[in-house]
Amino acid sequence: MKPRTKPKLHELFRETKPFHEGMLRVSKLHTIHFQEFGNPKGKPICFLHGGPGGGIDPVYHRYFDPKVWRIVLHSQRGCGKSKPFSELRENTTWNLVADIEKLREELGIERWVVFGGSWGSTLSLAYAQTHPERVKALVLRGIFLLRRSELEWFYQEGASHLFPDAWESYLAPIPPRERKDMMKAYYKRLTSPNKKVRTQAARAWSIWEGSTSKLFVDQELVKKFGGGKFADAFARIEAHYFVNKGFLKTDDQLLRDAQKLRKIPAVIVQGRYDVVCPMRSAWDLHRAWPEAKLIVVNDSGHSMSEPGIRSALIEETARFAKL
Repeated sequence: MKPRTKPKLHELFRETKPFHEGMLRVSKLHTIHFQEFGNPKGKPICFLHGGPGGGIDPVYHRYFDPKVWRIVLHSQRGCGKSKPFSELRENTTWNLVADIEKLREELGIERWVVFGGSWGSTLSLAYAQTHPERVKALVLRGIFLLRRSELEWFYQEGASHLFPDAWESYLAPIPPRERKDMMKAYYKRLTSPNKKVRTQAARAWSIWEGSTSKLFVDQELVKKFGGGKFADAFARIEAHYFVNKGFLKTDDQLLRDAQKLRKIPAVIVQGRYDVVCPMRSAWDLHRAWPEAKLIVVNDSGHSMSEPGIRSALIEETARFAKL
């Protein structure tokens, strides 16, 4: 483990326009939106966004040197510009893993670096454990292993003790009699035929995460998470995955199968004070997979945009351009 007490700070790279953009049909029901930035002949890197249901943001390509990297972004099923929007049918972890592989084939990429944080780290692990031969390296941030204990920490009891003020707003849409299983109660409302009920639940669920994602609360981020369209897909799809245990075979599947990754160069960047995905998961993954370099950013929470995490991601990703 390498703590970062006085890290060198790196700024984001300049904003550029995509050189390729399109829609890829991945099933009879779903079509996913993708974009490519940077150098068409550069080193391929696949960016996996958070959520599930977060969609891609234009700022994501700015974590990579556009002269060096061929940067591939896509919105996973049901979110961003992917269609149908907020769709829960045919939307599982393994559908998303298959979509990543289909996109790789569509773009004619033999192997690529895979980069993901939060839910993106979950999906990166699931993809790499399924297709290790296609992964040159892994850059992971804010580790989320989709274990029940992690979900209960954030959505039932745990983080609530650190953010009791924000927790009150998260509790508000759920009557006391249903609060013994908050995820189940929210899922009931997020799949309600009543639009007003869905909207209220989606905003409260999403604002809870936005309020806890940084070491210092960022009101602009909270506002973004509470936005109607974003919140709708984000909350519905997250709740869908979480009540279904991430569609994993066992609670510890991603941790147990870490042994499949031993030959893949990797780095784990973890905020010491990450409340959304506490460091316990990054530590457990590092113990199960000691070959992966663990960097703990001591002055950061969960968000990739926090200076320490941003800088570590940029610095560590650059190392893999030589592979």
